[in-house]
Amino acid sequence: MKNHPDIDTIIARTRCWIERVVVELNVCPFARKPYEGGKVRYVVSAAARPEDLLDEVQRELELLRATDAAEIETTVLIHPYVLSNFLDYNDFLGIVDALIEEGGYEGEFQVASLHPDYQFAGTEPDAAENYTNRSPYPILHLLREAELARAIAGYARPDKIPERNIRTLEKLGAARMREILDECMRIGSDDA
Repeated sequence: MKNHPDIDTIIARTRCWIERVVVELNVCPFARKPYEGGKVRYVVSAAARPEDLLDEVQRELELLRATDAAEIETTVLIHPYVLSNFLDYNDFLGIVDALIEEGGYEGEFQVASLHPDYQFAGTEPDAAENYTNRSPYPILHLLREAELARAIAGYARPDKIPERNIRTLEKLGAARMREILDECMRIGSDDA
């Protein structure tokens, strides 16, 4: 296991990235309200094996189900010790989708995927658009479908969000996006 910072530092780095990329750049226009309202649950998993992480995903889905959305709207499950390889992570998403379907969570929850090496199909590894989903650590973002549907209903042309994100990130460039991510990763380090 790599030497990772403490849980508070991992969360601070993740919050920095959410604030600077997801919220400030409006990559996900639906993120601002739960983020600013303090309705995001941050969990740092100690899982070192995919099967342990899957168990944790199920526990977090059950916690969300048992908790009112006014208290916890969404969960950011950060897992720095497992699935650091993007291809392995991507394969694991299929397993999580199966859990949602077979576990009776379909129509209630969905998962957004975020990873330090995220790469959309058909893009170059260094393409700026990949930074919409490049996070400090591998993350499974557990979303309530009802809350997402409400947010989408109040947003004009949600189908245009990916195009707008690509334009925004290409304008900033991959180098600037990497700088932002690096700045967040320096939180809690000697370089901060």
